[in-house]
Amino acid sequence: MAARVTEPAGTLRRNVVPGAYRALASYLSSTYIPRARQSIAWSSLPDGRAWYAYNVKLETTTSRTPAEIHALGLAEVKRIRAQMDSTIRASGYVGDFESFVTMLRTDARFFMKDSASLVRAYRDIAKRIDPELSRLFGRLPRLTYGVATIPAYAAPSQTTAYYMPGSPDAHRPGMYFVNTYKLDARPIWEMEALTAHEAVPGHHLQIALARELTDLPVFRLNFFPHAFGEGWALYCEKLGVEMGVYHTPYQRFGRLTYEIWRACRLVVDTGMHALGWTREQAQHYLATNTSLSMHEVRTEVDRYIAWPGQALAYKIGELKIVELRKRAEEALGTRFDVRAFHDAVLEEGGVTLALLERRVEAHIAERRKRR
Repeated sequence: MAARVTEPAGTLRRNVVPGAYRALASYLSSTYIPRARQSIAWSSLPDGRAWYAYNVKLETTTSRTPAEIHALGLAEVKRIRAQMDSTIRASGYVGDFESFVTMLRTDARFFMKDSASLVRAYRDIAKRIDPELSRLFGRLPRLTYGVATIPAYAAPSQTTAYYMPGSPDAHRPGMYFVNTYKLDARPIWEMEALTAHEAVPGHHLQIALARELTDLPVFRLNFFPHAFGEGWALYCEKLGVEMGVYHTPYQRFGRLTYEIWRACRLVVDTGMHALGWTREQAQHYLATNTSLSMHEVRTEVDRYIAWPGQALAYKIGELKIVELRKRAEEALGTRFDVRAFHDAVLEEGGVTLALLERRVEAHIAERRKRR
């Protein structure tokens, strides 16, 4: 039985597949690449400026223009950079921002020596966060999650980590996949912020709760507007401060470099696709204002070129959630309950930012009625 399958497959692999790949390589080198455009911006395409502006609205679920978002990004980078400078001074380091970042990127003490140790450290962080969740959430998902390694074939072109949703019906846990390719590009000071974003209380908690809802149409259980889902995950990096996961100045700086990275996206994405920035300008801006390794800088900028507008969703969504929490705290005073606020944000699954605002306003009104 096995031979009936493997023998024809082997024949195809030997006689057909190599020729098909040679034909594809020939087409790419002789026809496709010579005729490809040299520009990177959507604005250089026919109707590209309007196309990009529409995609910005689609990804952020707001009416902000590329120019408005670019200006917002510059302001956020300035604000967060001041916090980073303060953290450097508090660490006792003698030197400027650039030398501190160089030290973080190159000092051997900030890197694991083997892949197994890196994965084990990620698991340890995740399990240290788990017991803190009940202080910040009234409802937690039943679905569990695990930590695994990104497959070797995909790792060179993948980001530092990503989350793969599980399934309550199939009894399949969510998975937090971490990248062990190029260990000298995986500093340990970014691990706490990354885990809070990709696993708990970020993507796993939000997506698992959404898929356990019973009173919504099926399509809503899997609805993931980037401004809400990625905005929530970035907000959760800040929740790490309340959970006490950042113990050293380097971990605190790592959290800030992740936040400024998302603020830089507002500048870089709009810069390339609406304001005429080059790929090199974008790489320089990201490298100058964050602690990301140069490998990460290059892969990130190429991602923004290939996926225009999506990278704007993170900071826009996070800023909205922070704004709504502050509004609820000020409106409710002693009646504000952070657990109830977070439950209100998550209890209807993925929503646009306008619907989220309405949901929080309803939460505030309901809490005000209580004596």
